[in-house]
Amino acid sequence: MKTYQKPATSKLVNRFDKELMNILMSDLKNIKSKNTSRLNAA
Repeated sequence: MKTYQKPATSKLVNRFDKELMNILMSDLKNIKSKNTSRLNAA
């Protein structure tokens, strides 16, 4: 059975997707925490 090597571009796209998702998730967490602190302060 041959081992299938992913092309470099595919690896790069997967890595980019993961990094982008991490950035978006951290931004979302920051926004949520800011909104809850505003609600608590009001």
